[in-house]
Amino acid sequence: MEITSVESFIDYYEKIRARTNRLIAIVPPEHIDFTYKSGKFTIGDQIRHIATIERYMYGETISGRPSAYPGCGKELADGYENTVSFFNEMHRQSIDIIRNLSDEDLTRKCLTPANNEISIWKWLRAMVEHEIHHRAEIYIYLNLLDIKTPQIFGFSAEEVQNLSIKL
Repeated sequence: MEITSVESFIDYYEKIRARTNRLIAIVPPEHIDFTYKSGKFTIGDQIRHIATIERYMYGETISGRPSAYPGCGKELADGYENTVSFFNEMHRQSIDIIRNLSDEDLTRKCLTPANNEISIWKWLRAMVEHEIHHRAEIYIYLNLLDIKTPQIFGFSAEEVQNLSIKL
């Protein structure tokens, strides 16, 4: 997918974010610090990580500045409500940064934290993939907690199979 329009990208990305928000909304507040293994991200860490990478890595680098990723610990936002508020604020700031790009800027190069040049449109595509990756991890965490999670497109794999023709 090539990104050629800032507005069409924002529209697409907001749909991706809506799916992530639907998942975060069902996280029981008492499980915000759940992790499957000591030393691994908690659910809250996952949420803060999506937020801080979006804002401080992608947002900074597409603005021509170096990555300023601060990590994803509780010092940024502790507890469910604070974490969700932080998540939403970082997204608002990121969208403001993206909205200030011109369509022509999308072909401009920026530097990744590894000092590799990449077109901004490709870097934005990577940002979406990054969010989806961590959203999938939150799905797994919630499944480990036996919490029913929302279907992304309305049907489970089993429901699609039942609705499909038999070959």
